[in-house]
Amino acid sequence: MRWWLVLPVLLAATGPVSAEDLAYGRALVADNCARCHAIDADDASAHDDAPAFRSLLRDYPVDALEEAFAERIVTGHPDMPEFTATPDQIGAIIGYIESIQQ
Repeated sequence: MRWWLVLPVLLAATGPVSAEDLAYGRALVADNCARCHAIDADDASAHDDAPAFRSLLRDYPVDALEEAFAERIVTGHPDMPEFTATPDQIGAIIGYIESIQQ
């Protein structure tokens, strides 16, 4: 998938995030990321090299995360499985990540 193909969808999804979208985003990261990453506001990452989602935006600009999800995350840490998200999933995941930043 090319980044420019999903850009209009991502830009349209930058408005307020509904409770349903936040729950969907949390469910996606619970299914795909929680094995290694801390995905809530106060838990610890199970993998030493996996950053907690509550602080991701301190180290990674939101547009870099959106692009990584759109282009496919191949590896972020040694044990990370490949994960590709649709534009709707990206919006929900980013909305959830933004909602738990500390």
